[in-house]
Amino acid sequence: MDPIHQQEQEHLSHVYQKLVEIREDLDTTLNTTQKDAARDLRQMSEEIRPDFGGADETIETLAAIETLNSVIDTYNQYHDFTVEKLGRVEILLRQPYFAKVTLKMRPGRPSRDVYIGAAGITDKDRTPLIVDWRSPVAETYYNQEMGTTSYQVDGKKRTVELELRRQFDITRDKLNLYFDTTVAIEDSLLLAALKRQHTEKLQAITATIQREQNVVVRHEDVPVLLVNGIAGSGKTSVLLQRIAYLLYQQRTTLTADQVYLFTPNEMFGRYINTVLPSMGEHNPQVFTWDSFLKALGLADHASGAHNNPKSLKKLEEQLASLELYEDDFKAISVEGTTLIKPAQVASSVAKFSQFPVGPRLIALAKDELHTRLERRLGQMAHNDEIQEEMLSLDVEQQLEVFGRTISPSDEEEVLARTREFLNWRFASAHEVIESASWLRIDRIGMRILNASALSGAECVYLRLLITGAGEKNIKFVMIDEVQDYTETQLMVLGKYFSRAHFLLLGDSNQAIWEDTATFGQIERIFSATHGEGAVSTCKLLTSYRSSPEITALFTSLLSEEERGQTSSVQRGGKKPEFFEVAADNKDTERAEYLQTMKSLIEQAQEFDGLTAIVCTEKSRVRWLAKQLEGVFAEGGNDAADGATDGVAGNGATQAKLCTGVKVLTSHDSLPAKGVVLLDLALAKGLEFDQVIVADAQEEVYKADGISRRRLYTALSRAMHHVMVVSQGKMTPLLSKLL
Repeated sequence: MDPIHQQEQEHLSHVYQKLVEIREDLDTTLNTTQKDAARDLRQMSEEIRPDFGGADETIETLAAIETLNSVIDTYNQYHDFTVEKLGRVEILLRQPYFAKVTLKMRPGRPSRDVYIGAAGITDKDRTPLIVDWRSPVAETYYNQEMGTTSYQVDGKKRTVELELRRQFDITRDKLNLYFDTTVAIEDSLLLAALKRQHTEKLQAITATIQREQNVVVRHEDVPVLLVNGIAGSGKTSVLLQRIAYLLYQQRTTLTADQVYLFTPNEMFGRYINTVLPSMGEHNPQVFTWDSFLKALGLADHASGAHNNPKSLKKLEEQLASLELYEDDFKAISVEGTTLIKPAQVASSVAKFSQFPVGPRLIALAKDELHTRLERRLGQMAHNDEIQEEMLSLDVEQQLEVFGRTISPSDEEEVLARTREFLNWRFASAHEVIESASWLRIDRIGMRILNASALSGAECVYLRLLITGAGEKNIKFVMIDEVQDYTETQLMVLGKYFSRAHFLLLGDSNQAIWEDTATFGQIERIFSATHGEGAVSTCKLLTSYRSSPEITALFTSLLSEEERGQTSSVQRGGKKPEFFEVAADNKDTERAEYLQTMKSLIEQAQEFDGLTAIVCTEKSRVRWLAKQLEGVFAEGGNDAADGATDGVAGNGATQAKLCTGVKVLTSHDSLPAKGVVLLDLALAKGLEFDQVIVADAQEEVYKADGISRRRLYTALSRAMHHVMVVSQGKMTPLLSKLL
């Protein structure tokens, strides 16, 4: 047996046994702590004798309750810490580590072996068994520099000698293989991973992060990081690894709910939702553009994504001269009770008319409205009916409102308690004031733009201009497929999250819509919101998804300069296949085209993987699905025996056609295998073992820029095999390859 393999297996067995022991200790701790907590809380609860008969008794009772709550909080914190550590151990028990580096930290000192895994763990003596892949020292593995290399610790550079870089293929406590590697192209774990078939969930790439990807993952924290990467370069995986890295580096100040992730559609959100949990991290808050507007209460507005950005600029330009009228304000009300009338809101704003409409004016008006609200509640406290309502509260209600029982002894005390009662009942009125929802933003915007309605984008932007009230608690915003966002969308997001740092990832060659922002425009937009020099850029130029044959095909659509910068590290595979179905008679041509599609689908159904038929638009998906239903039914395909409904219009489809092809919508999850039919926008960001590019004729893919980018996107979804089918003459973008 290979002595190195045997030595590494012995080390693995030792570490694995330690992990098992740690898990058992944590399980015991959880069980013991739970019993101790239950016993202590029961005893303490029995010792508390609620007594609200007098001031001293009430104070003593509340102090006892506070002590009990403090004990509960301590137990909860310890429980959460133990559960979090147990979660890390469970992750490591599936694969304790994936790499080892041997480092000479200082001249004259013995070299040190460092084992790197998806999480870090120490033994009882606090000696590291495994270091987290995000730890500073692990950077020596990802640098892929033998000999002298370095890593950063607390902003200081540490130089070390990398003597050994070893990778492992491990399943639980069994060492399958090990590799000693030096440079990225010889990365054996990477090459093994690239042989895999499609999975219905995106897989973590922690063990195979390459050097150019690592530059993005471990990039210094900057206001805006803009990444332009070719198809298949691992942009989405890198984005998720970046989130995991930030959560680790800033673990004392950053939580997952302070990170927003914008995805192209709901299906894509489900596709990536297991990556971070597999590394022991929580998922961030995930949004699409539409769900973001919905969360802001603008679901009933048109999206505005494709509005001309000039409308936002006009709102900005007109703000300095904007006048507000009484009809621009709403009453401040809570549960049907009007507390401040529109005219009173208007007069509060008019009090500061020397200031132009904007955040300063609104801030001063808010202070005035809070003062008016206090005066209004003070007046209401004298109302006999309200006083009677306060006095009729039972003990439970008194505890909820006042935190104690009350027994007013004179009119002055009744008045004071009534005021407390009103403050409790109408506490949300202060939130209404702070949110500036008393402004009729729609009405103001429609007047400025001379429009009959305001879109969601315009509404958000105008509210930001007038109130300055963007999101202040979100620290990072990540936008995937940024090339599909318009100037309008990015102007809104940049301004709404002006305090957050952004990671923007995309591929300029996958901009499949006419009016989306260029990378140059993206830089200008975020320079405006985050300051000149705020945007740092990176490129990802290596394809890890597609075979060299497929990579050569889709990069043939790029300029000569761009082609020269790109590469694939996959092993050779199948050559792309082209099917030009042309005939003099259009009916004959259509029939032969559908028969060709049927044949390819039947072949794909024999394949143990996932095949995608990609059409440019939803309307073409519906047409093809309907035509294939008829062709398969006529041919007596076995799958027709289990036929369900026909294809519904307006983008809604049943789960499966009688062809055995599943038509996907954004509400579906991606299957592990089979044949699916979907439009190009939905396919964005996804990968498939095989892709059939349907309708590749000249009428669909013209010899223009947008068609070139759409075809590039469709072809680059394929990992191992791509088939291109045209109904009529093949697109001139590919005709030279026939």
